[in-house]
Amino acid sequence: MLSPQWLDELRARVTLSSVIQRTVKLQRAGHEWKACCPFHNEKSPSFTVNDQKGFYHCFGCGAHGDVIRWMTDQQGLPFMDAVKELAAQAGMEVPAPDPRAAKRAEQRATLIDVTDAAQGWFMRNLAAAEGATARAYLATRGFSDAVVREFGFGFAPGERQALKGALSQFPEELLVEAGMRITVEGKEPYDRFRDRLMLPIHDARGRVIAFGGRILSKDTDAPKYLNSPDTPLFDKGRTLYNLHRAGPASRKTGRLVVVEGYMDVIALANAGIPDAVAPLGTALTEQQIELLWRLVEVPVLCFDGDAAGQRAAMRAITRALPMLRPAHSLGIVRLPAGLDPDDLLKQQGPAAMEALLGSPASLLETLWAFERDAQPLRTPEDKAGLKQRLVDHVETIQHPDIRSLYKRELMDRFSAFAFPPRERAEWKPRGTGAGANRAEASPDGGQALRKVIKASGQDQLANAVFAGLARFPDLALAHADALARFAEAEPRHAAAIDALLDVAEGLDSPGGLPISEEQGSGAPPDNTRFVFLKDTTDPATARAVLTEAIALLVERPVLEAALEAATARFATDPEGALAEQQRLRERKLAFQRRLGQMASRGAADAARSDS
Repeated sequence: MLSPQWLDELRARVTLSSVIQRTVKLQRAGHEWKACCPFHNEKSPSFTVNDQKGFYHCFGCGAHGDVIRWMTDQQGLPFMDAVKELAAQAGMEVPAPDPRAAKRAEQRATLIDVTDAAQGWFMRNLAAAEGATARAYLATRGFSDAVVREFGFGFAPGERQALKGALSQFPEELLVEAGMRITVEGKEPYDRFRDRLMLPIHDARGRVIAFGGRILSKDTDAPKYLNSPDTPLFDKGRTLYNLHRAGPASRKTGRLVVVEGYMDVIALANAGIPDAVAPLGTALTEQQIELLWRLVEVPVLCFDGDAAGQRAAMRAITRALPMLRPAHSLGIVRLPAGLDPDDLLKQQGPAAMEALLGSPASLLETLWAFERDAQPLRTPEDKAGLKQRLVDHVETIQHPDIRSLYKRELMDRFSAFAFPPRERAEWKPRGTGAGANRAEASPDGGQALRKVIKASGQDQLANAVFAGLARFPDLALAHADALARFAEAEPRHAAAIDALLDVAEGLDSPGGLPISEEQGSGAPPDNTRFVFLKDTTDPATARAVLTEAIALLVERPVLEAALEAATARFATDPEGALAEQQRLRERKLAFQRRLGQMASRGAADAARSDS
C-alpha cells in the first residue's frame, strides 16, 4: 500500500498546472491559473488551478482535486496507473506493489465519504438523548423543525475519541485529512469537534465538504464558533456557506444577500428569506466576490450594526474596489446599532428586514460616509486627511472609467462638505443718492477683505482676480467651487477667498453690485495688464476676461503640481518623465500666452467699441 507520505512527495514533485495544461488551455491569473471548466460546459472561466496549494477547483460545478484526482477523473486512468505515470514524470520509483494493498487503495473511501458519514452521525446524535442540550439551544433560536432538518443540524459529543469510534471504517489518516481529527506530535489524535452544535458546509454541488460547530458549554475558553481547517475538499476563502441553496433562490429573487455568519443565514431562511450566504470565519475574499458576481451583479452586504460589522463591510469594500467593473458593485445595508439580522427579525419582523434589503446604500455612499465619520474633522488638516483617504481608495480602482467617476463624485461630496454654502445676509441699501448703488454685508467686511488681500503677497494674478471680483462680486459666487479648489491648492490665499465670499454673499442683488471702495482691496494691481480692472473697459468684456483669469488662477497650481510630479519620476521612469515634462512645459507656455493676451484683448475690444 502506498503511504500517505510517499503520495505527498509525489504531489509535491509534480506541478499541477503543467499536467493540466496538456489538455486544457490555462491563463495566468495572479498566483493562479484559470480556464473554462473541462468538467462542464461554460462560457466564462470558473475553473482555477493553484500550484501552491496543489489543487484545482471549479466554482461552477464544484469539481475539486489534486494531481492524482485529475488523472483519474479527467484522464480516466485507474488509480495505480495515474500514480505510475506521475511518478515517471517526477523521477520517483513506485514501491513494489502488494496486490492486496493495491486493491484496498483503489477501493479506499474518499474524503467525501468521510464527511458524509460524519454528517449522518452528527444528525443521529442530535436526535438521541445526548443531544438534549443542543435541541434546547435550537429551541431558544426559534428555528422551525423544517429549517433544522433542511440545514442538517447535528451534535458532536464531548468525548475526545467519539467520532473515531463511530467512523471506525475509515483509517486514521483519512479522518485527519478530512479535518475531523487533530494530530499532535507525541500525543494521541483526538476529535476536532467536541460538545458542539454542528452544521454541515456544502460545496456548490450540495456535497458536505466541511463543518462548523457552535460551542454549547458556557464554562470553557474554547472559541464560540469553530470551522473545519482547509482540506483538499474545503478552502474557506473560496467557499460561501449556503451557496447551493441561495444560488437557485437568487434566480427567482434577483438578489443575493451576504451576512456575517451561518446562524444569520439560517435566521433569514427561517423568516422566509432564502437567498442569503455567509463567508466562513474570514473577511469576504476576492474569490468570494467573484462567486457572488457570477450570480448577481450587485449582491447586498448586510452586516451587523455595531463597529465590528461596519469594519467588516469596509474590509469587503476595500477588497472589491480594485475589482469593480461596469454594472458590478456591492450594495450595503447597515442594520440598526447593536442589532444582528436575528435580533431585527425578532424585534421588528421579516417586513422590516425586507425593507432594509430593498434599499441598500451604494458602495460609494458607504465609502464616503465611513471615511467622513471615521474621525473628527475640526481643522483644515483633518479635512485634508479625509480627502487623502478618499483619494487613496480611488487609486486602487483598476477600471479607468470607474476610477475617474468615483474620483469626481467623491471630490464633489468632499467640496460640498468642506466648503458648505454660506448663509446669505439680507441686503439693505445704504441710503439714497450717490451711495444707493453700493451695498455691504457688514460694517467691517470690507476692512477684513482689504487686509487679507494685501497680506496675500506679491502674487499679481491672484491680487488682480481678487480686485476684479470686488468689482463684480456675483462672479465670485458663480465660481465659488473653483475658488475653493484654488484655496485648497494654495492655502496662503484661503483667507482672502473666504473674506471675499463672505462679503459677496452679503450682496443680495441680481445686478452684481460692486463692493464699495471702503470694502475694496486698496490700490489694485496693474490695470494695463489686467483690463478687467480698467474703469473704461466695457463691462461685458471685463467680465469675460475676468472669468478667463479665474480659470487660469485655478489651473496654475494644478500645472505646477504636475510638473513637480513629472520631475520626481525621473529616478524611476526617465523616458516617461521627460515626455510628460515636455508636454507640461508646452502647456505652461500656452498658459503664459493666454495671460499675456488679456491686455491685448481688452485693447482690441475697446477699439471696436470706439469705432
